[in-house]
Amino acid sequence: MQDYEAIVEQVVKEVLKKLGEERKVDSETACAVCVLCGKCVEKVPDAVEKIKDAGASRISSSPGVTGVSKELAPFIDHTLLKPEATESDIERLCNEARQFGFASVCVNPCYVKLAARLLEGSRVKVCSVVGFPLGANRKEIKAYEARRAVLDGASEIDMVMNIGALKSRNYRLVEEDMRGVKEACGRGVIVKVILETALLTRDEKIKACEIAKASGVDFVKTSTGFGPGGATVEDVALMRSVVGEKLGVKAAGGIRDAETAARMIEAGASRIGASASVKIVAG
Repeated sequence: MQDYEAIVEQVVKEVLKKLGEERKVDSETACAVCVLCGKCVEKVPDAVEKIKDAGASRISSSPGVTGVSKELAPFIDHTLLKPEATESDIERLCNEARQFGFASVCVNPCYVKLAARLLEGSRVKVCSVVGFPLGANRKEIKAYEARRAVLDGASEIDMVMNIGALKSRNYRLVEEDMRGVKEACGRGVIVKVILETALLTRDEKIKACEIAKASGVDFVKTSTGFGPGGATVEDVALMRSVVGEKLGVKAAGGIRDAETAARMIEAGASRIGASASVKIVAG
C-alpha cells in the first residue's frame, strides 16, 4: 500500500483539478485535506472558499483553529459533541468562535448555558442536540429537552427523528415528535431533523422528508455521526428532491475531503457538517 502522505497528496491533486486549479501540492497542503484535525478552514482556505462559493451556508471546524479568514468565518459551525468534552474544552471552543466570528458553536445540552454565557454579547449562535444520538426518547421528553436548551440560550436545535416509529409506519408519532420540538422551541429557533439515513430504505427516507416538510421544521440532516454510516451524494440529492427549496438540507457524517463536500453541495446540501472522529479511508 502507498504511504499515507502519497495517498493524501493524490486526493488533493484530484480535488484541485476538479476545482480548475493547477498548482504544486506539498505535504502541508495534502495533510490539510484530511478532516481528522478539523482545521481545513485554516490550512486550505482557498479550497474551502471554493466550497462556500458553490453555495454552502455553513462549514464545520474543530477546536484549535487559527488564522481563519473573516470572509469564511460566518459560514462555520464550530462543533464539539464528544462525550468526554470538558468545561475547559467548551471554553476554548467558545473563545475561538468569538475570536474568529464563527456562525455557531454546537454543544451537548449540559453545556448550553455555559456556552451562552461565554458568548453573550457576540453574534455567535449556540446550537444543541435533542434526543441525541438515538432519537428514541418519548416525544414529551424531546420537547422539554428542546425547550430547556432554548431557555438555557440555544437558538438552533438538531433533533434526532424517532427512527423506530418511522420503520413501524407510525407516521403520526413521527410527525408529532418533530412538530412538538418545533413548537417547544418557539419562533426564531432553527430546528434540524436528523434522519440517520444509513438505517433507512429509500422509501423510508422519502417518507421521513415528507413528514419533516409537513411538520414545519427548518432542515433535514443526514446523520448523527454516531450511526453505521454517514452522508451520501445519493441521499442528499434524494432529500433535496423531496423537500424542494422549502427546507435546508445538511450533509453530515463521513465527509472526509473537499471533493466530497463539493459533491454534497452540488447534490443539494445547503450546509456541511463533519465529525472530529471522521478519518480518511484509503486503499
